[in-house]
Amino acid sequence: MAAKTELLSRIAAGDGHGENSSYFDGWKAYDSDPFHLLHNPDGVIQMGLAENQLSLDLIEEWSINHPEASICTAQGASQFKRIANFQDYHGLPEFRQAMAKFMGQVRGGKVTFDPDRIVMSGGATGAQDTLAFCLADPGEAYLVPTPYYPAFDRDCCWRSGVKLLPIECHSSNDFRLTREALVAAYDGARSKGIRVKGILITNPSNPLGTTLDRGTLAMLATFATDHSVHLICDEIYAGSVFAKPEFVSVAEVIERDVPGCNRDLIHIAYSLSKDFGLPGFRVGIIYSYNDAVVSCARKMSSFGLVSSQTQYFLAKMLSDEEFMARFLAESARRLAARHESFTSGLREVGIGCLRGNAGLFSWMDLRGMLREKTPEAELELWRVIIHKVKLNVSPGTSFHCDEPGWFRVCHANMDDDTMEVALERIRHFVRQHQHQQQKAKAQRWAARAQLRVSMPRLGGAAASYFALSSPMALQSPQSPMVQAAS
Repeated sequence: MAAKTELLSRIAAGDGHGENSSYFDGWKAYDSDPFHLLHNPDGVIQMGLAENQLSLDLIEEWSINHPEASICTAQGASQFKRIANFQDYHGLPEFRQAMAKFMGQVRGGKVTFDPDRIVMSGGATGAQDTLAFCLADPGEAYLVPTPYYPAFDRDCCWRSGVKLLPIECHSSNDFRLTREALVAAYDGARSKGIRVKGILITNPSNPLGTTLDRGTLAMLATFATDHSVHLICDEIYAGSVFAKPEFVSVAEVIERDVPGCNRDLIHIAYSLSKDFGLPGFRVGIIYSYNDAVVSCARKMSSFGLVSSQTQYFLAKMLSDEEFMARFLAESARRLAARHESFTSGLREVGIGCLRGNAGLFSWMDLRGMLREKTPEAELELWRVIIHKVKLNVSPGTSFHCDEPGWFRVCHANMDDDTMEVALERIRHFVRQHQHQQQKAKAQRWAARAQLRVSMPRLGGAAASYFALSSPMALQSPQSPMVQAAS
């Protein structure tokens, strides 16, 4: 084995891919036993994949009504030769123009984007990998608010050698990012001799399903300028905001709120994988205000170009402003309905979620079901949910959350019937747990009552001391939760 390992590079043979994580282990559990309403009703339901399947029918309908958008139809075949032979790394001019226009539309028309700053990549994964290559050297670091998307450890670090250092955020203020936490993380890195090259944020947040407010974004842009560090804003869920407050892009903030911001330090990553449910199209976008980054990223795009046929189709669709407006509005309505259906279903059994207004998931609070408040207890509970309840949910530890008991649950990647099965499984599990807790509590009270009956009659302080020092009185109740499968 050692000889075989030596045939590979250290990067290829190492574990920098980040897939040795419960986040990816859950996917493997689903892949080995996938749920199907008819063919495998006892299988694992996939709730670990942030995928939007709620509005794909709208895109399917548009494509049927616009056969000219494909070069593989009679209506579009006249463009076959031009598109099939296209090789410019800049991308189809009509695609870059349509993408820039759409990015402005999804941000409410409050900001405009320059098509010449649009750089393509193979999905948002490719966008983050390319940006890390452009912005930092191996061993340098990004600061990232917790909890954050687990695959950032792969996307930003595996090939570039960049480190990700946490900015600790907590449930006491709904995991909001504060300047104090940012300064603490920055100073902590510098005290260890680590050079901070950037701050990486996801807005809207994955996994929280919340949006950053204008003041926080202005603080980040100002901090980046004052400390000469990059601000990388992953806005992959910008078109998946379904409730107030409205989404605010860093592009708007640097124009209106921080006019003195050094724009060479601002970069946006985007994709059509989440808002449109098109991860198979592999469309990632880098938008940078830095000319040197645009130039370098464009050279690197040769490693992960979007096919010209895909560009051509999307250029047609994104240019249809009327359809785009209808799609965004209907998608938001459906996301809101699904979010309410899921969270209200959990409330029936006393389970809460962080209040969210965006994304394809909820940040579910199961802290009350932990045997103890430790990462190990969280993973124990997670294994029960995976192997016994048959739901692939993602534990907060995989998102670098330092408060055990939070879980990300995706609920936009399934139909209504599957959603109801998933909800009923969760409710049944919670009710079972609550029943066991009540039974254990009754047994403890009965044992204490029996102890008091059999206790010798001692007066005053002696009786009080005996009662307080007895093993039964000092015993801490343990959760009667089913033991995790190995």
